[in-house]
Amino acid sequence: MTDQNNSSIANSLDPAADRRQQLVALIPEAFSEGQLDVAALKRALGAEAIIEGGERYALAWAGKSNAYKVLQTPSTATLRPQRELSVNFDEAQHVFIEGENLEVLKVLQKSYFGKVKLIYIDPPYNTGSDSFIYPDRFQESKEDYLRRINDLADDGTLMREGFFRKNSKESGRYHSNWLSMMLPRLYIARNLLREDGVIFVSCDDNEVHNLRLLMNEIFGEENFVAQLVVINNLKGRNDKKNVATCHEYLLVFSRNEFESHGLPLTEDQLKNFKYIDSRGKKYALRDLRKRGSQDQRKDRPKMFFPIFYNESTKKLSLTKQSENDVAILPKRGDGSEGRWRWGKDSVSKNLAILEARYSDSKGRWDVDYRVYLEPNATETEVDEEDDDDDELFERTSKSKSFWIGGEISTDVGKREFKELFEEGFFDYPKSPFLMRRIVQMATRGDDLIMDFFAGTGTMGQAVLDINQTERTARRFVCVQLPELIESESDAGKAGFYSLAEVCRERIKRSIGRAEDAVDLATPATANLGFKSFLLAPSNFKQWRGDNIDSPEQLAEQMQMFAKSEKDGAAVEHILYELLLKFGQELTTPVETLDVAGGKVFAIDQRKMLFILDTFTEAMIQPMMEIKPREIIVIDGVFLDLDPLKSNLDLQCRDAGIKFTCL
Repeated sequence: MTDQNNSSIANSLDPAADRRQQLVALIPEAFSEGQLDVAALKRALGAEAIIEGGERYALAWAGKSNAYKVLQTPSTATLRPQRELSVNFDEAQHVFIEGENLEVLKVLQKSYFGKVKLIYIDPPYNTGSDSFIYPDRFQESKEDYLRRINDLADDGTLMREGFFRKNSKESGRYHSNWLSMMLPRLYIARNLLREDGVIFVSCDDNEVHNLRLLMNEIFGEENFVAQLVVINNLKGRNDKKNVATCHEYLLVFSRNEFESHGLPLTEDQLKNFKYIDSRGKKYALRDLRKRGSQDQRKDRPKMFFPIFYNESTKKLSLTKQSENDVAILPKRGDGSEGRWRWGKDSVSKNLAILEARYSDSKGRWDVDYRVYLEPNATETEVDEEDDDDDELFERTSKSKSFWIGGEISTDVGKREFKELFEEGFFDYPKSPFLMRRIVQMATRGDDLIMDFFAGTGTMGQAVLDINQTERTARRFVCVQLPELIESESDAGKAGFYSLAEVCRERIKRSIGRAEDAVDLATPATANLGFKSFLLAPSNFKQWRGDNIDSPEQLAEQMQMFAKSEKDGAAVEHILYELLLKFGQELTTPVETLDVAGGKVFAIDQRKMLFILDTFTEAMIQPMMEIKPREIIVIDGVFLDLDPLKSNLDLQCRDAGIKFTCL
C-alpha cells in the first residue's frame, strides 16, 4: 500500500525540482549527496562552457530573482467543476477555467505537460494605463507569497482587494513589473508545449523589445520562428503624437521542432488553379527554373541540363528522342544560364506533371510543373537535395512576415462580438479571423490549443467555428481571471459582473450558433460543449507543522487529520482534484460504476479506480474481478476501520494491483 500524505499529493509540480531531476539523470557525476557540485559540473561540461563572473550578455531587471521564486513556489489550489455553467459537461472536450492564470498553469502542469500544440496569449500591453490585475507581489518573501496565495476567498476566485493595481509609467519598476509578471507564465507555457508545439504572443511597441529578449531566454534564441506584423487598424490609432499606429505584433517561438502548416489560400491564389487534368483535378503551374542569385549554375552545376520537348507528341524527356526535339535549358530572364529547381532524378520521376511553355516575348521554351489543389492528387517525388520552395500539392501557402486584411481588423473583431451579444462592449477586440489564421498555421485534427489570457473568448469562438467549417476536432483550454467589470460600462449594464463571465458566455453562444446552423448540408461536429472550472482551494487539508510548539498542539493537529479531505468537500470536486494530481486531463472520460452498492469512479478503460464516497467489505471481490492497474482511496471511506483497509491492501497485493490511500 502507498500512503500519500497531503502535501505530496496537493502540491503542483516544482519546475526547479523537475530540472534538477533531469540534470541528475543527464550528468549524475555532477551531484554529491544530492547537491550540485559546480566543480564537477565544470569538469563534465568543460571549463570553456562555464561563465564565472565578469560581463556577459543577459536580460536583467529589478525583481527577476523574485519572479523565479514565484515560479518555483508550488500551488496547493485545485480546479472545481461547475456543471451548471457548462454545456454537455460529460462529453465535452473543451475547457474553460475561471481563475488567476499563474496558479491555474501550475495546477495544470502535471496533467498537460508536453501535450499542447498551440498556445496563444494576448497579455496586457503595459501601456501605462492598463491595470495589472495579476496578483504577483515580487517584493515579498516566498513565505508571504505562500501565505497569501493560499488565502483564497471562499469561492476560490482570488478576488481580494489590493491584488489589483495599475502599472503606471511613473512607477520606478514600470518595465520590471511587466517582465516579472510574464516570466513565470511563459516558463510554464513552454513546459506545456509539445516538442512540435508553438506559442504566439500578441504585443505592441511598448514591450515587444523586452518580450523578444525574455522569450529568447525561456525558449532559446534558436527557437525563434517569427516576429509577425499584424496590420489590424488601417485608419490608425490616435494614441501617438507623430504617427498613427495601425499595427501590432505576434512573437512566435517554438518548443523545438515546429513546422508550419501554412495559411489557407487567398481568393487570388485560388484563381491560379485554373487548369484541370484528365481526371478533373485542378492545378496551377509553377516555373521549374530556379529564381535567385546570379551564380546559380556555378553553385549547383548538376542542376543545369537540357530537358527535351517534342512538339509533335507534346512529351518531355531527359534524352533526345528525335531530330525535331527542342532542347530546353534553364535560362534566366536576361538570357544568362541559370538552373532547374530539381535534379535529373526528380525530373525523371515527375515527367508526367511537367509541361513545356513557349514565350513569344522571349522567343524560347520554358518548363513548368503542376501544383495540385488537392493533396495527393498524383504520385510525385522530389529528392531531398533538390530545391522545393513551393509545395507540390498545396491547400496552403507559406505565411509572410506581415499579415494584412480587413477580416483581421479590430473593426471586424467588434462586429463579430456584436453578432453574438448585440452590443460591442469593448473597444479593440481581436478578430476571430486572426485567431483562425494562427490556428490554421499551427494545428490540425484534434490538436490541443491553450489561451491563458482568454479575455472575451475570441480564441474559443475561433476554434469552435473552424471545427465546424473544416470538420476537425481541435480542442481548447481557455483561462480567464474574473476581472471586475465596471457596473456603469456597457458590459456592466448588460448584466456582466466579470470578464470571465463574458468569456464563458461567448463560448456558450458560439456553441449555440453552431447548433442552430446544423442541417443536412452542415452536420454538427461531435465536439460541441465545454467543461467549466473554477480555481479553488484544495479539497484536502494542509499540514501546518510550523506552528506546533507543544504536545497538545501536535495532538490537536493530528486529530484534525483523522480525515484527509475537508469537511463538506463534494465527491466530484475531490475526483477532479485527484485526476489532476495523478496527471489526467480535465476531459478524461469518467465512468461511474456500481460495485456491490458502492460508487466507484473508473478511468482509462477501468485501469484506474477511485473510491471517494463509501467502502464496504462486499466491494473488494468485485473490484478485484475488474483487474484495475491501480486503486486510489481516500482514508475517510474506511471510517477508522483499519482491518477493512488492511484487507483491501492485502487483496491488492495478491492481485498485483497498486493501492494508494490518501
